Amino acid sequence: MSIAVKEKKQSLQFRGDDLANVKTQLKILNGKEVIQKELPRFQEKLKAIDIFPLKPTQVDIFQMNLGKMCNQVCAHCHVDAGPDRKEIMTKETMQVCLDILAQYDVSTIDMTGGAPEMNPNFRWFVEEASKLGKKFIDRCNLTIILANPKYHDLPHFFKEHNIEVVSSLPHYSSKKTDSQRGDGVFDKSIKALQMLNEVGYGIEGTGLPLNLVYNPSGAFLPGSQETLEKQFKHKLRKDFGIEFNNLYAITNIPISRFLEYLLQSGNYEGYMEKLVDAYNPAAAQNVMCRNTLSISWDGYIYDCDFNQMLDLKVNAKSKHIKDFDFDELSNRDIVLGQHCFGCTAGAGSSCGGEVA
Repeated sequence: MSIAVKEKKQSLQFRGDDLANVKTQLKILNGKEVIQKELPRFQEKLKAIDIFPLKPTQVDIFQMNLGKMCNQVCAHCHVDAGPDRKEIMTKETMQVCLDILAQYDVSTIDMTGGAPEMNPNFRWFVEEASKLGKKFIDRCNLTIILANPKYHDLPHFFKEHNIEVVSSLPHYSSKKTDSQRGDGVFDKSIKALQMLNEVGYGIEGTGLPLNLVYNPSGAFLPGSQETLEKQFKHKLRKDFGIEFNNLYAITNIPISRFLEYLLQSGNYEGYMEKLVDAYNPAAAQNVMCRNTLSISWDGYIYDCDFNQMLDLKVNAKSKHIKDFDFDELSNRDIVLGQHCFGCTAGAGSSCGGEVA
């Protein structure tokens, strides 16, 4: 059964859905409200390979959620983003992040959302952060480039500031993409990719990385990342003349709107069993929370983007960037839950694709 977006044009929060409450989500993930059988606890899996408590290997990626506002309402969205979400990172919070980034040896700034480009201070932040000489990633949903004339020059802006563009494209067919992300999204995404190609993104020798993100359109795990990349490259080149660098295969995590889909379609128990059965100890060693800090739109600190959406703040005194303590955060115990099985299933999953 594929994800569908019909009649789901608003966020869970706007609809007043009970799943907008993270306590409800955690109760489902950790309890027996839906699954009567006892599933293994994720912490016990880590104890078996002697990496519990899970510790950071380094703090190398500073991932910033610039806001939950988005021009799309995707059926799988773990952020529950959409046009009706008004949470936006302020310029003051961005400045604190800049001060931290200037002080510490963190190699990568990773901007996400929502649609990060919709933050009114997005361009100011990019211009200031570019001065720090760090790797820069923008997680672009592609359709934002065509959403409004003020965004049409984004490909040129990205190029000017040497930003790596990581773009979501659930599939190389319009049917599967639109079923997950909304009518007409595929055609707009193709046009945006062509615009990025025109300025050099994804073209060999330009030094402008364009990477795509694939996630399944139903209650199943992604296939081989290498195989999917070959398929995407062949189809997009053949049908649309599009070039890109890498494809990242990401597992859907059972929270927020994807959790809603699993529950409504009767797939929740089966999906959780798939994640548990596919647990890979090698993937557990390399989960993204071990080298990442996730910063919410209001400045709170989390181990990863998924913990952020479940409001599971870091296990440290410095829970907010105003109290940032690099040494303490580098030695914290990472907060874990049943949703973590999503990052350790099969070849593993992270914001950069497979990890094992």
